[in-house]
Order: sequence, then structure tokens, then C-alpha cells
Amino acid sequence: MAITKILTLKDCGCGYSGKHLKRSIDYIMADAKTGLGHYVAGVNCQPDYAYEQMYATKQKFGKTDKRQGYHLIISFAEEEVDPETAFEIIGKFVERYLGTEYEAVYAMHDNTAHVHGHIIFNSVNCFTGKKYRYEKGDWAKSMQPLTNQLCEEYGLSTITIESGRRDANEHYKDWNDFRDGKFVWADMIKRDIDACVLQAYDYDNFISLMEQKGYEVKQNKYVAVKPPGMTRFRRLKSFGENYCEDAIRNRIVTESIKDYQREHSRRMQPRIVKVKYGKRYRRAKLTPMQKKYFAKLYRAGRLKKRPYSQAWKYRDEIKKMHHYHSQYMFLSKHQISSLEDLVTRCDELEEQRKFISKERSKCYKERAKFNHLFQIAEEMGKLMPAENSYNKGDSFFEEEHLSYQELQEQLAKEGYTYEEVVNLKEYYRSKAATIREQGQLVAKDLSIGKGIIAEMKQEVDERLNQKQQIKEKQVNKELEVKQPKR
Repeated sequence: MAITKILTLKDCGCGYSGKHLKRSIDYIMADAKTGLGHYVAGVNCQPDYAYEQMYATKQKFGKTDKRQGYHLIISFAEEEVDPETAFEIIGKFVERYLGTEYEAVYAMHDNTAHVHGHIIFNSVNCFTGKKYRYEKGDWAKSMQPLTNQLCEEYGLSTITIESGRRDANEHYKDWNDFRDGKFVWADMIKRDIDACVLQAYDYDNFISLMEQKGYEVKQNKYVAVKPPGMTRFRRLKSFGENYCEDAIRNRIVTESIKDYQREHSRRMQPRIVKVKYGKRYRRAKLTPMQKKYFAKLYRAGRLKKRPYSQAWKYRDEIKKMHHYHSQYMFLSKHQISSLEDLVTRCDELEEQRKFISKERSKCYKERAKFNHLFQIAEEMGKLMPAENSYNKGDSFFEEEHLSYQELQEQLAKEGYTYEEVVNLKEYYRSKAATIREQGQLVAKDLSIGKGIIAEMKQEVDERLNQKQQIKEKQVNKELEVKQPKR
């Protein structure tokens, strides 16, 4: 199944209205989350310069203030879909929901247990200049139904969109999964709470900021929130001790954006370790081939002197600069000094790619042998809350307890316990993720290497053609001289 969530990106003010929009775009395009940029694409804009083009559209129609854009998140159930398929689904969602009238950038993140996609689009229509308007109820009318439709096309499960009242004949575990959506909402709600804590000047303002983000807030004995798309409230204290009311009141007073920036910069700041005794190495010299591509990169680097706000006008040149940079880094990384080295390295990368492909198939086949055990463990995991309640004396869950015992006996007959099956599933998930990451790196290097070979071949052909043309001109000139004058 997949669940959709929409967030608004508002005017930041302070002379930089698009700050939230720019940061959100940078966040969803992070290489570490998107398979080194493999799962990133754009509509009506270049992903690397999406913000600049969106801002240019806003300036064109004089709508640079107020709401800046929208952020859609589509989260899939754990291990129900692979990253490639998820990326296709997200792309089709953008195509069908937005069409071709808005500038949008979308990405798929594969760095968590459940893959999820992010879509950010401009609030201003790039053709008409009209602003997109999200109305209450659009989630149930158009967004989630479209996600369900795409899931059905790809053979995935869907969620039921209803009023939220539990049906008498509905199975407990299905209702619990739909109601709570723990695999989707928990991290998102915590991030929104942290953001509001940093922005709020007191507790009432914190509640107001949460409501502006679209949450319904209920303040009884315990503070609870409900984001768009959920049918039940979640108590803030359920997210941990830092999220109860007293802790939030204290955080509002003690925490600030400066503290966050200082802590973030401290963590990200590289450390220089001084070694008293150590071997010194001479600086590596560039080979002729590396010098050639470094020179191309240097010439393309002159674009940095042009105004940054005008960079979108030179997107072709900037694209070339990035292209040359990747080629130069490839040559330096593999210490390639000649065409022979380049061809040899490409052959080695091709062999690595085939080997990784075989390892991937082998891993999937091995994992498939245990699929029936994984399904049993998954059912037990869903029944675990009911089983715990039954063990504490709640006889209401006797039916779930009997089902849990039956599943436990099935695993015992196979010679496994629930914990062993969970560990086995995590082992294959981690192994598949490692193989996938290795395959992406090798495929990227192989693509760059083949591209360099093709460019060198094209340059050689152009030189031969030039020499042939010069030779033909010389021959024609000699013939003209030899011809007798009449």
C-alpha cells in the first residue's frame, strides 16, 4: 500500500521568501537518499536548478510572496515495492496529478526500511500564472484515490478511504494498520513538532503553528494531534519523553534555531587530525588525459563569474561543466593515463556489473525460499499488540491469541522462532541493499567510462575528416596550377 501526505511551503519572510522551498528541494535531492541522484527527475525544470526556475516564474507573474510551493510525500509499505518501481509510480503520479502546468521536482528515497517519494512543485502555474489552491477534502477526493489507482496498476495493496468509523465486521489488524499508519506518520509528525518548537515563542504559538501545518490538535489530559489523512489522534507523549507537554514547554524556552545550526555545523564540520610522525607523500601529477579533462572543467568553470540569479539562462553550459567534472573525477579515481587503461577499466567494470547482477539474482532466490516464513512472521507481528494485551489479562483478544499461537506452532514445525525469522529477514534486506548500492556505483562508473571512449572516438573521427578535407583542398589547388591557361 502507499499513503499520500501534502505539506505547504510558506513564505519565510526576512527578505528571502523562498527559503523553505529551497531547503526542501535540497533535502529531497540529497545523493545519500536518492541512490547518488539516480532517483531524481524534474518536470518543466532542471532538478539541479529547480528553485531558480521556480523563482523566475514567480517574478514573471509578480507572485513572489505568500505560499511558495507544496510538498507531497508518498510512502510505501516496507518491502512491498522495489526502488525502481516506486520511482516509476511517483513519476506517473506527477504526470497525472499536475500534468504539464507546474514546475516540479520529484525524488525517491531508498535509505529507510520503507521506500518513499517526495514531490515538490511551484505554487504558481508556469503558463497561466495562477496559484495552485489546495481545498479541504482534496486528499480523499483526488490525491489518495490516484495513489490507490497507481498501486492497483502495479499489483500493490491499497488503503480504504472512508469516514473513519470502524465497521463491526472489519478485522482488527487491518483496522489497526489503517488507523495508526505507524510506518508512515511517526517520523513525519516528529519532524513537524521539532520544526514548530524551534519557531514558537510560547506554547500557545506552538499549537497555532501545528494547526497552520494542517494538524488537528486536541488538548485534554494529554495533547494529541491528527495530520491530514489519518482518522485517529496520536498523543505527543507517545513519541518519547521529549514530546510530552512539559518537555515541549521547556524546549520552546531553551532551544533556538541558532543552537540547532551550531549543533548541526559541529556534527558536519570535518576534523583535522594532526600526526606527529608520519610518512609524507608527494603531490600526484596529472596524466595527459587527466590534464585534458581538467582543462575542459576549468574553462567551463568561468560560468561561476556570472550572476548566480542568471544561471538558469546558461543551463546547457552548466550541464557541460558537471559532465566534465564527473569525467575528470572518474579518470583520477581509477588512475587512467591512456586509452588502453580506459578500455581495460571499462571491461573490468562490465565484468563487475555482470557479477553483481548474478549476486543479486542469487540473493533474491535464496530469500524467496523463506517467503512463507516471512509471511507468517509478518502476521505474528501484526497480532503482537493483541497478544501482549491478552497476556496482561485482556480476554477481549482471545481470538487473536489463538491465531498467534497457531502461527507460532507453524514456525516451530519449520524449526524457527519468531525472532530468528525476523533476524533472517533483516539479513537478506541488508544484503540486498548492499548489492544494490554496489551495482549503482559500478553502473555509474561504467556509463562515464563508455561516454569518454565515445567522445574520444568522435574527436579522432573529426580530426581525420579535417585532414581529409585539407588534403583534398591541396590536391585541387595543385590540379588548378597544372592546368594550362588558354
